[in-house]
Amino acid sequence: MQFLLPIGFAVIVGLVSYLMSVTQTKRTLAAQSKPLDDPALDKHFMRLAHALNLKRLHVNVYEIDPVNGLAAPDGQIYITRGFLQKFYKGEVTAAEMSSVIAHELGHVALGHTKRRMIDFSGQNAMRTALAVTLNRFIPFIGPWIANMAVSMVAAGMSRKDEFEADAYASALMIKAGLGLAPQKSLFSKLDQLNGNSGASPAWFLSHPKTRDRIKAIEANEKRWTGTVS
Repeated sequence: MQFLLPIGFAVIVGLVSYLMSVTQTKRTLAAQSKPLDDPALDKHFMRLAHALNLKRLHVNVYEIDPVNGLAAPDGQIYITRGFLQKFYKGEVTAAEMSSVIAHELGHVALGHTKRRMIDFSGQNAMRTALAVTLNRFIPFIGPWIANMAVSMVAAGMSRKDEFEADAYASALMIKAGLGLAPQKSLFSKLDQLNGNSGASPAWFLSHPKTRDRIKAIEANEKRWTGTVS
């Protein structure tokens, strides 16, 4: 029974921490973002909207420099100012930007953002249980091993979500008549746009390796259309 107390406490702390983080994230996004207003992008985004039987998509600009897109816990879709600047400079096309929005829509449609509350709490409990157990046999080093092991599990779950969102985006891009060439070409640029050498071990990355994502997209493309663009 005493063994279960720290695990239960970890779950509660995880839930509270996650809810506080969600609240803070919503406040930050509301304070540092505004609706996107760009006719060239809207024209492409409308194709995604029509493919989903929606009148339009509401996309917001998050006023930060890193190149990224994100889906908030409330389902709102954002692209960063840094990503938008890449489009204005001609480094990213409107169709490629559409593939980013399609990917974030995938996270929302597949429930990834909401599910992370459960995952976060579960990981916290797992970390505590492993730390308590390992510390009995390997004092001091046990908690470090537990943290590393749970981080690897969390990274693997995150990569699975990314592959699923990529597949959703691929299906949506095909349905919208935009094809998969923009999605693949964006991924081929992504490491350079982010200044990422891709040197980190895959099992510690929250996102899959770019080449693995492109391979998965091409496998779906061949299975769904019979060809690879």
